[in-house]
Amino acid sequence: MIWFVRPDPHEQEGHLVLNGNVDIRQVNLGFKVSGRIETLVFDEGDRVVVGDLLASLEPQDYENEIALAEARASQRSAAVAALEAGSRPEEIERARARVAEAESALDVAQATLDRVEHLAQRGFASRQTQDEALSKRNRAAAQRQAALEEFSLTRQGPRREEIQQGRAALGAERAAASLARQRLVDANLYAPSDGIILTRAREAGAIVGPGETVFTLAHTSPMWIRAYIEEPDLERADLGAPVTVLTEGARKFRGRIAYISPTAEFTPKSVETREQRTSLVYRIRVRVEDQTGILKQGMPVSVIVRPNDRES
Repeated sequence: MIWFVRPDPHEQEGHLVLNGNVDIRQVNLGFKVSGRIETLVFDEGDRVVVGDLLASLEPQDYENEIALAEARASQRSAAVAALEAGSRPEEIERARARVAEAESALDVAQATLDRVEHLAQRGFASRQTQDEALSKRNRAAAQRQAALEEFSLTRQGPRREEIQQGRAALGAERAAASLARQRLVDANLYAPSDGIILTRAREAGAIVGPGETVFTLAHTSPMWIRAYIEEPDLERADLGAPVTVLTEGARKFRGRIAYISPTAEFTPKSVETREQRTSLVYRIRVRVEDQTGILKQGMPVSVIVRPNDRES
């Protein structure tokens, strides 16, 4: 019995026909922060669009962090405002009064020392009494000097370095508050692109860490076809050339060649025949749009290249 192989009608028309497979790109999605999952909105097989809320963590801990950080920032802001405002008039007057009190005490101590020394010269005061009076006068003089220095600092107000240090501390507290608010935002997981949920790896109530996979998303736009072309046919496939992608069920999709590998490789086992085991081919990638959901990961397809097709 003789078997006849029906020729590909596209090859009879002079078109280049390549065998390929659908290569859907997938991404594992997880939270940037840790916590307990509160809600999961989608399930396996559901279609999502970019920006859809997929899941969220319990927000209480992050809301408390925000409240604490904002309270610290408010406290630091009040401290900086006090430094920038300088000393109040009441503080200056109080420092002035302490100077006057210290000067009065010094005058009394000096007068007492003068009397004791006069009595000592006449033999009516002991050496110990004289030393005690001198010590009180010196102590009063030191207290007067300290009061004068405090009065001077009070009039000048805080140093510029102290104000700068306070402003820096305020900036750090505000940054901490901003980080706490961002962590609350990151407690929500959003779809980064249009796609289909392939895997729902966690359920509500589970505690997850940063980056731990919660969903696996398959991109639906764009989709890619991986195929291989032999070297003699390279001139018939230009970068950006329009192609037709044909499924085994005769469904057609329009696409374009988006990538042609600059290096050759051996024919992959998934497409080789006995005669092609030592052939060198070049990998190409075809970008195709599929809004119907027909194309699936790994699906075998034919890529039809029409060299004379100039369709935009």
